[in-house]
Amino acid sequence: MPPAHPFDDDKLREECGVFGVIGVEQAANFTALGLHALQHRGQEAGGIVSHDPEQGFNSARRFGYVRDNFTKASLMDTLPGPLSIGHVRYSTAGSKGNTQIRDVQPFFGEFSMGGAAIAHNGNITNAGALRRELIERGSIFQSSSDSECIIHLMARSLQRDVPARLEDALRRVEGAFSIVAMTRTKLIGVRDPLGVRPLVLGKVGDGWALSSETCALDIIGAEFVREIEPGEMVVITKDGVDSRRPFRSKKGRFCIFEHVYFSRPDSILGGRSVYETREAIGRELAKESPVDADLVCPVPDSGTPAAIGFSLESGIPYAMGIIRNQYMGRTFIEPTEQIRNMGVRLKLNVNRALIKGKRVILVDDSVVRGTTSRKIKEMILDAGAKEVHFRIASPPTAWPCFYGVDTPERSKLLAANMSADEMADYLGVDSLKFISLDGLYRAVGEAKGRDPKSPAYCDACFSGEYPVEPADMIEQGFEMKTAAE
Repeated sequence: MPPAHPFDDDKLREECGVFGVIGVEQAANFTALGLHALQHRGQEAGGIVSHDPEQGFNSARRFGYVRDNFTKASLMDTLPGPLSIGHVRYSTAGSKGNTQIRDVQPFFGEFSMGGAAIAHNGNITNAGALRRELIERGSIFQSSSDSECIIHLMARSLQRDVPARLEDALRRVEGAFSIVAMTRTKLIGVRDPLGVRPLVLGKVGDGWALSSETCALDIIGAEFVREIEPGEMVVITKDGVDSRRPFRSKKGRFCIFEHVYFSRPDSILGGRSVYETREAIGRELAKESPVDADLVCPVPDSGTPAAIGFSLESGIPYAMGIIRNQYMGRTFIEPTEQIRNMGVRLKLNVNRALIKGKRVILVDDSVVRGTTSRKIKEMILDAGAKEVHFRIASPPTAWPCFYGVDTPERSKLLAANMSADEMADYLGVDSLKFISLDGLYRAVGEAKGRDPKSPAYCDACFSGEYPVEPADMIEQGFEMKTAAE
């Protein structure tokens, strides 16, 4: 697949995006547009389910980009009706990197009171235990996805309608979930009690839309109404939006990395512009870790807003020292060893005339394995840079995420095994500084920084403090953070 980022192998990857719409003609076309806007959340595969009063439920699931599949009239004509949901995915649970078409959502189930489809963003941390229990009771799984557990739990519920069965099922589920589901007449949205993953509500003409991010509402001309709140379920029909609270109330713990990297910069999260938050992160980084230099350069594209903020705060000129090849997709020639060794250069090129003889600050969103950072540093030095200083717009990523983000195991995370100074030596740069966790919290609007007794966000990938115990992973031997750490 074409990468979402020039260095797809060295970035944390959000696993999926969800979208749904009700009360519009050719709803599946709206869903396809929404998924296109959410493509950054998952490029591996996508699926759409629609319902038409005369033709019933129809679905299409395909590998690859939305634009390569769901723009063809021959396909979209098979998805009629005023109600539709869709999903784009990376695999974080199930068959990672080896997805079968049966793993592609939305999943569909036929119940006694009618059919229902479900699309899930997040990760179920007790899916292994639930799956074993369901199989022992006779359930037959069609996919390797943790999300399929929800359909089976719904099938076994004794509740009389689909929304009530979904509530019933989700009370058994642990972890993170933002869900868009549909019946013949209803569009349903749910967020887990901590609200780890995003979900928003929009108004489009006489109808309604649900989306992982506001940027997907923009593309269909929908008005952003509000975020679905943590622990809230909305059931939308032709009569309007009914809000329910199926879970015990908890303080929300939204994923702070959505602000740093996952969400598109033109989206709104928690009432804040993602772009403005990333610029504020750059400003905070410049205050915390100043350095004498000639240029501030972003690592495209995710480091750009933070680099602008760093430049504005420090007074050091901003420059496009690295240029991304916008047309980099599938390798256009046979990937021989010689071509593979070109690696980063197929995707990025250094602006030599600008870099030569300069002290350069490179701003990136994160350091995961460190492989990419080393390659970029070598390119900058090869272009004649005098000094290379890395400034990272997130704290060190030292712990894996179990709530819907594709993270390497802890042993492969550079920050889990080295201090910042050791990482700087390993990468071969003049300096390497990360924003502090308190600094990140200040940048996202928490003026006093992080409250260690009651953090406002999920920051487990930085702190090792997991708001929901990852039961399946602990069973497999994962060791939680100790008091000494």
